[in-house]
Amino acid sequence: MQSINKLDVLLKQPKKLFHTQDLELLWNINHKSNLYSTINRYLKKGYLIQIYRGFYSTVELNTINATELGTSAIHDYCYLSTESVLAKDGIIFQSVPHLTFCSSKNKKININGTSFISRKLKPAFLFQSAGILEQQNYKEASPERAVADMLYFNSKYHFDLRNAIDWKRVKTIQKEVGYI
Repeated sequence: MQSINKLDVLLKQPKKLFHTQDLELLWNINHKSNLYSTINRYLKKGYLIQIYRGFYSTVELNTINATELGTSAIHDYCYLSTESVLAKDGIIFQSVPHLTFCSSKNKKININGTSFISRKLKPAFLFQSAGILEQQNYKEASPERAVADMLYFNSKYHFDLRNAIDWKRVKTIQKEVGYI
């Protein structure tokens, strides 16, 4: 694939965030040295922006939805949950200084002034789709799934607006996921 074709393929992608492995597949490059040479050339020309080693963007980071950025940075199946969803839906009142996800690993990442935290869930729980909503480029827990997840991590967690929670639905999700 010629250089111009690689650039054309890259810029026509609907997604704007790429890991090294994504670029390897996208460009069908089998030799690591060729891959890294192409990446370095595109970094120098400004076609790619390095977020951190092995993670790149084709657009300025301030134009990317923070949840999408966190999902890509975690680089594993994950969904937005716990404090982020609870605060967004008014179930907790405190300000949440980071976006919180559930995935298969514990991870803390800071990118461009935004903090991301991923809490580790066992695969048997993580891949249960009960209460997981499909957004355009990421997955997000429903308020009831976020409550169920939070109770899994901290059974004594304080919810500021308890009467806004559909406890029957939370219990159903807890059973479906396997938390209880």
